[in-house]
Amino acid sequence: MAVFEYRQATEIRDALGRRLVKYLFIGKSGAILLGFPDTTQDANLFVEKTPESGRISRCTAGSCFQLTEEQCQDLERGKDFVQLKNGPFDLYVIYAPDGIEHFAGAWSRHVDVEDFPVCHIDDIRASKEAANRVRDRESLPRLRAFRDWLRSSRPPKSNLH
Repeated sequence: MAVFEYRQATEIRDALGRRLVKYLFIGKSGAILLGFPDTTQDANLFVEKTPESGRISRCTAGSCFQLTEEQCQDLERGKDFVQLKNGPFDLYVIYAPDGIEHFAGAWSRHVDVEDFPVCHIDDIRASKEAANRVRDRESLPRLRAFRDWLRSSRPPKSNLH
């Protein structure tokens, strides 16, 4: 399985930027963009749920993902969670992440890292806590330590190269 890389983050940013889709990197991919020292095999996008956000199906189709008709429909109607595992890396499009009430609130707290819109580390942590999956519970102590480090040190910097 491929590891999520800077090049892939750039492809996502460029494809969605051209279509004016408002989104945030969330999950471990978002934390990595903030500088979290880890790897992931997928990208998680928290997408604003608007009539225009259905454009994401055209964006992902243009980024080497082979979408089924059902996936296109799920993306266009804003299904809460859509898994795309048929591209160069796994991509999860999330319209309603656990632990975050509204996109607008997350957007107001977000951080721009090298032109990547990224959820604030507190929102990433809150989402992982609310999801309560084993792998999320295992990473929470490190995410909390990273959050504390961010607060006490320099501005966030991307860990992707």
